[in-house]
Amino acid sequence: MREVARAAGVSLNAVSLALRGDPQIPEGTRRRIIAVAAELGYRKDPLLARALARARAGPETRFRATLALLNANEDPLAFTRHPTVPAYVAGCHRRARQLGYVLDEFWLADPLLDARAMGRVWRARGIEGAVAVGLMREDRLPEAARPLWREFPCVVTGVATREPALSFACADHHRLVLDAFRATVAAGYERPALVLDETIDRLTLGRFTGGFLVAQQSLRKHQRLRPFVRVAEARARPELFQRWLERERPDAILTLYHEVRRWLGAAGWRVPRDVGLVQLERRADHPGWAGMDQHNDVVGETAVEMLVAMIQGGVVGVPDFPRATLVGSSWVPGRTLPRRTKGQRMASRVFPLVS
Repeated sequence: MREVARAAGVSLNAVSLALRGDPQIPEGTRRRIIAVAAELGYRKDPLLARALARARAGPETRFRATLALLNANEDPLAFTRHPTVPAYVAGCHRRARQLGYVLDEFWLADPLLDARAMGRVWRARGIEGAVAVGLMREDRLPEAARPLWREFPCVVTGVATREPALSFACADHHRLVLDAFRATVAAGYERPALVLDETIDRLTLGRFTGGFLVAQQSLRKHQRLRPFVRVAEARARPELFQRWLERERPDAILTLYHEVRRWLGAAGWRVPRDVGLVQLERRADHPGWAGMDQHNDVVGETAVEMLVAMIQGGVVGVPDFPRATLVGSSWVPGRTLPRRTKGQRMASRVFPLVS
């Protein structure tokens, strides 16, 4: 960069600003600096490539690079109708615009567009990398898509993948459960329980149950309840949940599923009089629930930031050492978890509920 500055007769800072397309440097000077850099063989990197493209486009056209936003869900319309995926998508689009990118959306399971065809489309459109959104059941991406990961950098949102192991951004699930548990105890509840599908816990590498088990260490042994992880089975066999409920007798339940409230009603338990409820992924369509805002839109923003950093660093292929960025969550009070008085806690212990 110093050689470019000397040859162009400008300062080192002017070269840096010109290669970033900073408007502080006049358009004519920017073009001259970029041309000198190219003539001197300044190391090829995304910054220079983008600056050259801006110069060729001229002052009347705003140059924007393109990224792929991959729908990794089995539902081709998950970006708009899934309960949580649209928040990731909104964050990805917002941050991409702020960084000067546009996003082209693709469905990874599209039967009309295999990985090689998708790769040709990406190259034709000048797509520089991808963010994958929507993995909910598996911790792997399709084997058939492997050519894409070899050629383009990719970041995953929500979960860590192992085949291939890519860099990812997600909520800090371990800390999330710790914070939700502590807020529940602070509200006067003494026997919080966790209801979580084991598939989700596996996808998050046990961070939900790990946070719950760590949080339980603050309680006496008789207050430590076993999590209920057979959610998928309980949808067909509700007696599984009812037997667990009768055995453990929680006074609050931390969960990802709004249907738990219906299960409790079927068992004769009333919310919040008999048991409090905490939603670990609080959503706008259930505003009355207490719970944790995972800020999935910020997770999407973070994934785009990670991808852009990889592109600017010239990173391609499956990384030897995948990186993870964890995003913090926020506690939101709600009607499903009112503060309990000492008298209410005593009544709950003396008169245990029956279904």
